[in-house]
Amino acid sequence: MTLTLYLSPGSSSMAVHIALHEVGAPFEIKSLSFHEKEHRQPPFLAINPAGKVPTLLVGGTPVTEVAGCLLYLAKRFPEAGLLPSDPLAEAQAVSWMSFIASTLHPARRLGEDHVTEVWTLAERKLGAGDWALGRYSIADIHLFRLYWRMVNASRPRPQGLKRLDSLYERMMARPAVQRTIEIESGLGYELPP
Repeated sequence: MTLTLYLSPGSSSMAVHIALHEVGAPFEIKSLSFHEKEHRQPPFLAINPAGKVPTLLVGGTPVTEVAGCLLYLAKRFPEAGLLPSDPLAEAQAVSWMSFIASTLHPARRLGEDHVTEVWTLAERKLGAGDWALGRYSIADIHLFRLYWRMVNASRPRPQGLKRLDSLYERMMARPAVQRTIEIESGLGYELPP
């Protein structure tokens, strides 16, 4: 089944891009320019009426939202080991991704104090282990993408998040992350500061 990822370099679609490299499935990239408002043009709106990336076309069926795309890839390619088969661990992965999407992602719009508060909470949730679920998973990919964005933004960021900084370093060493950053850097980032 053909996989096509609609992305905008450096945006939330980066998590799905990383996961595609992790699972090793062949896929095509369609890069959309935020500056050119390509995600608001009729050809893309016909695929995803919300006009958002990521959108992963599976055959001709769109899968949207980071969590939906990551869950699909993890379940479709179980040999990659991106999602534990235990129902409780799977629920924890969904819980992490919900927390990332609903709490961490919108935090920047609510001011620096709120950013510090929610990322400190994420630091506590991460605990003493290397990975969110005790082993590498889609939850780590999702968490990393948002942390990567904060680390590389021009705005000040919370300091003293040692566990998250350590996760960031482990993720940056992964070939799938390195390949994704190489490709997306080549396409050009258009994110706000």
